[in-house]
Amino acid sequence: MKRKFYETLKEWKSKRADRFALLIDGARRVGKSWIAEEFAKSEYASYLLIDFSKASRGIRTIFEENLGDLDTFFMLLEAETGVRLVRGNALVVFDEVQEFPRAREAIKTLVADGRYHYLETGSLISVKKNTANIVIPSEELHLKMYPMDLEEFLWATGRESAMDAVRKFFSERKPLGQAVHRRIMEAYRQYLVVGGMPQVVSEFVRSHDLAEVDGQKRAILDLYRADIWKHAGALAPKVERIFDEIPDQLSRHEKNFRVGSLEAKARMRDWSDAFHWLESAMFANLCWNSTDPNVGLKMNLDRKSMKCYLADTGLLVSHAFDENELAREEIHRRLLLDRIEVNKGMLVENLAAQMLVASGHKLYFHSESSSDNAKERMEIDFVVSKSKLARRHNVMPIEIKGGANITHASLDKFRNKYAEWCGEAFLFSDKDVRMEDGITYLPHYMLPLV
Repeated sequence: MKRKFYETLKEWKSKRADRFALLIDGARRVGKSWIAEEFAKSEYASYLLIDFSKASRGIRTIFEENLGDLDTFFMLLEAETGVRLVRGNALVVFDEVQEFPRAREAIKTLVADGRYHYLETGSLISVKKNTANIVIPSEELHLKMYPMDLEEFLWATGRESAMDAVRKFFSERKPLGQAVHRRIMEAYRQYLVVGGMPQVVSEFVRSHDLAEVDGQKRAILDLYRADIWKHAGALAPKVERIFDEIPDQLSRHEKNFRVGSLEAKARMRDWSDAFHWLESAMFANLCWNSTDPNVGLKMNLDRKSMKCYLADTGLLVSHAFDENELAREEIHRRLLLDRIEVNKGMLVENLAAQMLVASGHKLYFHSESSSDNAKERMEIDFVVSKSKLARRHNVMPIEIKGGANITHASLDKFRNKYAEWCGEAFLFSDKDVRMEDGITYLPHYMLPLV
C-alpha cells in the first residue's frame, strides 16, 4: 500500500543517511517492517534485513565479537545470511532492534564506517526499555510512524484523486456539492470503522467482510494487551486498567478522563506514569487542557485535566462494541451507513484526534467549568496553533460534532473571551462547507488540512 512515510525515507536517504541511521518508532502492526523492506528492495542495489526477534545465535555472536574488525564483521555477516552487499549502494535493516540492544549500540561504529546505510525499526516503549547497558548512538535519528491517514486510506480503496479535490475546496472555503460530498463522506465513514492499521485496511480492500475486519482488529487489541504485560513491568495492571477504560471515558459528554473511575480516591499523579506508558507505546493519544490558550499552548497546561484517545479509531470501534459476533457485524454495518447515533460522537472525536496527530499537531483542548457563571463555562474539543505565527490571532479553536446538533455556544464564548488570540474558528460535522457568523463549517474529512 502507498504510504507517505516512503517519501520521508527517500528524503533521509538523499540528505542524511551518510551521517545518520534512522530508527522508525511506532506501535505494533503499524507497518514499520513492511515499509522498511519495501524501501530497501526499491531504492538500493542490495539489502540485508535482520529480524532480531528471530536472529540466530550466530548473527548475535558476530555483533558481540567482531565489531572491532569491520571487514571480518561484514564477511561473516554475508556468510551467515547468504546476502552479498553492494558497497556504497546497500541498506542494512535492523528489524525489531529492541530485541538485541547490542546491534543498536553498534550503529555509531557502522555509520562512521560509511560503506552502507542503516535503518532500524522497533516499538518505541521496548526500544526505550532495553537501553540500560548500552551507549545510545548520537548518529541515530528518530521518526514516528502512525496508522494510515485518511488520504492513504483513500488511495488504498481506489480513490486516488479525492483528497486533491478536498484540498482545492478547502483552500477556497467552498462547498464540494452534494454528490461529491456524499461520496467522500461515505469513504470517511469507512475509515472511521476500519481504521488505519495496514493489515486491517488490506483485509477490508480484499474482502469487504466486516466480520473478518473486526477479527483482524481484535487480534491487534489482544497483541497490545500482551505487550502491556510484557513490557510495562510493575505498571502493567494500571496501564491495562486505563486501556480498558478508554471507551467508557470517551462515551461521556465531558470526555476528560476521570481517574476516580479507576479506583477509589485515585489521583492523577498516581496514574501519570501509566498514561505516559500508553502514549510512549503509541497505543493512545493524550490531549491536555490548555488553560490560557495563547501562542504558548504547552506553557499553560492543567496536568490534572486530560483526555485519552485510542491511537486508531478502527481499533476503538472494536474495543468499544464488545458484543457477540453478529451484533458486532451489525454495529459496523450501521456505522458505515450512518444509521447509528449512540456513541458516534466519541468515535468522530477520537478520529479527529488521530487525524490531528498524523498531521503533526500536538493535542490540546480548552475547558472552563465555572460553577458560578454559566457565561464562563465552555468546552472546546481541540485548540491548535497556526504554523506561521503573527502578532495576534494565532490560535484556532475546533469543535467536533458527531450528530445533527451543530450548536456552537462554546465557540462563541471562546471567540469573545480570547478575541486577541483567536484566529479562524472551525466546526466540523457531516455537512458541506459554509461560512456563517464568523465560524467556518467544514466536513470531517477536511480536518487533516487545518
